[in-house]
Amino acid sequence: MNWSVSTYDSAFGYVSAHGAPLVDLLDPQPGEKIIDLGCGTGSFTAEIAERGAEVLGIDGAPEMVAQASALYPGLSFTIGDAHDFTTSEPFDAVASNAALHWMTRDPDAVIARVHAALRPGGRFVGELGGAGNCAELIAAMQTAWRVFGLGEPELPWYFPTPAEYAARLEDGGFTIRLMEHADRPSRMTECPDGAADWIRIYAPSTLADVPPEMVEPLLARVNELAAPALRRESGWVADYVRLRFAAVRKPDGSTTLP
Repeated sequence: MNWSVSTYDSAFGYVSAHGAPLVDLLDPQPGEKIIDLGCGTGSFTAEIAERGAEVLGIDGAPEMVAQASALYPGLSFTIGDAHDFTTSEPFDAVASNAALHWMTRDPDAVIARVHAALRPGGRFVGELGGAGNCAELIAAMQTAWRVFGLGEPELPWYFPTPAEYAARLEDGGFTIRLMEHADRPSRMTECPDGAADWIRIYAPSTLADVPPEMVEPLLARVNELAAPALRRESGWVADYVRLRFAAVRKPDGSTTLP
């Protein structure tokens, strides 16, 4: 399932959109100054740096930044909140891989900070969970919570539709070059106990208000509910849906035509 708001122009015409690694879509050039926003433990930062760019990894979690600095001591990392970070100089590009959907407080503020960090014509390239991401997993959670008489689980993610995120980018001063929305089912290799492990790893906050004695039977029920859709003979699969985009900061003083 693809949804494109525009075709590539010269800025991104060298990339095959579907399935290409995000670093290829970004296409870092030697000497470019690039931010990896929501860098986590730094693996994507390192991929960008391998292309010769000068990269700054930013993440709001001190433990992530500490781990990234230990794993990649030759690269630069700093602690910063994507909703209000600032830079002392303009950057050529901002990239974000599997992080924007965690930045739920104010997505428009994140886009505004990215815009402020970029030079005019600078690139904003990212991939995040899109509308429909983890729909079966979330439905199993919501049903299990109701069965156990609990309130609706407060989900820690933001999964926008392509149209919604395109509008946010355009309102934030960007011209969109690519917007792609595609199913990407993925093996839960790190989750031997299936959906239950997935919740423990990616949504621990949803368990914070669950009585301790109820956690294990609750998660077992999630597994029962999710198994018909997500368990295969070869193991569990997460029903991921990814939203991938490429945009450029409009020239200063430009306006959107009515």
